[in-house]
Amino acid sequence: MSDIDLVKNYFQLLQNKICNSLERLDGKACFKNDHWSRDGGGGGESRILENGAIFEQAGVSLSHVFGEEMPSSATNHRPDLAGKAFQAIGVSLVLHPNNPYVPTTHANFRFFTAGSKIPIWWFGGGYDLTPYYPFHEDVLHWHKIAKSSCDPFGDGLYANYKQWCDKYFYLKHRQETRGIGGLFFDDLNEMGFEKSFEFVKSVADSFLEAYVPIVEKRFNLPFGEKQRNFQLYRRGRYVEFNLLYDRGTLFGLQSGGRTESILMSLPPKVRWQYNWQPEPGSQEEELYEKYLKPCDWLDNSQ
Repeated sequence: MSDIDLVKNYFQLLQNKICNSLERLDGKACFKNDHWSRDGGGGGESRILENGAIFEQAGVSLSHVFGEEMPSSATNHRPDLAGKAFQAIGVSLVLHPNNPYVPTTHANFRFFTAGSKIPIWWFGGGYDLTPYYPFHEDVLHWHKIAKSSCDPFGDGLYANYKQWCDKYFYLKHRQETRGIGGLFFDDLNEMGFEKSFEFVKSVADSFLEAYVPIVEKRFNLPFGEKQRNFQLYRRGRYVEFNLLYDRGTLFGLQSGGRTESILMSLPPKVRWQYNWQPEPGSQEEELYEKYLKPCDWLDNSQ
């Protein structure tokens, strides 16, 4: 079995594990499976859950695509790979809950190989959390789990990948982070294949441990029209980031991937409002003032 077969097998198991867990958590809706193929080579399986008891929309997608030339989104920061054949396999998810007190979340794990004679390979991925009405204990839980998944592989990994996440998921035109961050890594190969793969599995396997307890504590909290409208307004930031900055979205579109699967990350409902400003002293202002800025959440002095 080749390296990419090992990764693909794990990603398939991960997709199954996450979908099964989310169906049990939601208790109402089930995922619909949509298999697709790509004209240039490869294909995938998109799974979509809609109108659930907890999730308004949840998408968990697996893709394995290949071609004769790397898309520009993948070679902008690696010009040495321009013109090389490639294979890319990954699993990605975005979960949009009904209740504004439950955060939106995103996770992605991917493996690339490029070239044929002496293939170049690397892993990338991570996960992040986008709350609308944050609870500090949830933020601490999220980052503690993220750190615990990194710690066996090096003392500085969590700090480095947490900082990378804050920098990556930053909306420059808004001068704010997308949420409270998490982990982001790319071009991961310096540990060698076996250890790099073990690290990716450690982070990916920790995702449900990080997210599910937050959902279970918050999904039954009462909310009104004000909170729902704010959730829909803040979802607009999610759309802006994915369409303007996200390398995964750009890679999928430029590589001829399936548009429906690539854009499944977008929320089913969203709103924009001209020059909206939070009321002083409100929960909405607290989000802007405290949670949309890079922060060392696990620093005891915070």
